Amino acid sequence: MIDLYSWAAPNGHKVQILVEELAIPYRVIPINITSGAQHEASYRAINPNGKIPAIVDHDPKDGGGPLTVFETGAILLYLAEKHGQFLPTDPRQRTEALQWLFWQVGGLGPMMGQAQHFFRYAAESVPYATTRYQTETRRLLKVLDARLEGREYVCDTYSIADMACFPWVRIHKMTGVPLDEYPRVRAWYGRIRSRPAVTRGLDLLRDQWVDVTTSAQAKHNLFQKQ
Repeated sequence: MIDLYSWAAPNGHKVQILVEELAIPYRVIPINITSGAQHEASYRAINPNGKIPAIVDHDPKDGGGPLTVFETGAILLYLAEKHGQFLPTDPRQRTEALQWLFWQVGGLGPMMGQAQHFFRYAAESVPYATTRYQTETRRLLKVLDARLEGREYVCDTYSIADMACFPWVRIHKMTGVPLDEYPRVRAWYGRIRSRPAVTRGLDLLRDQWVDVTTSAQAKHNLFQKQ
């Protein structure tokens, strides 16, 4: 059994999609990041970084006690390796998938996250920051669009690289960057979105989602509280 500590946000969606694709037993434990639950000591004991998601595996392969994993890239890699799915075993293909996984973790997610913040959530307009992160978002989408030429997925087969990228591309409207200039990304997005497990993963905790723009306290809990 996997305990999945998550919330309805792109990083949470990555792992929510994977557990649904794997069809493994799991229990969702909501961590309401708009109310500050991620800063509570009980959750910090699981994820010292105070972000979502995190997992606790009560049945690790080594047969030992519960194993905690935080950071989305590490969680996706851990679960894919444990269950032998969505990560190629061929060394070259595996390396390729990992490159694109970490490309998302180090680039696409952080840059689109900052673009979203300054375009949608910032208390005051900061044109330089908005332009800076929207420009980088466009550059990264262009990289992804080029990568998808002649491919249905980021790598040769559907993998954790797709699951990592998809939830961030999904919020493109919140960054102010449309997908009109990236036809291959749009087509790829449609393929991923049509998967039943993706729908189920996105639906988890959907009814608890909070529009941060309507609450000063939620903004504080997300962006200022330490």
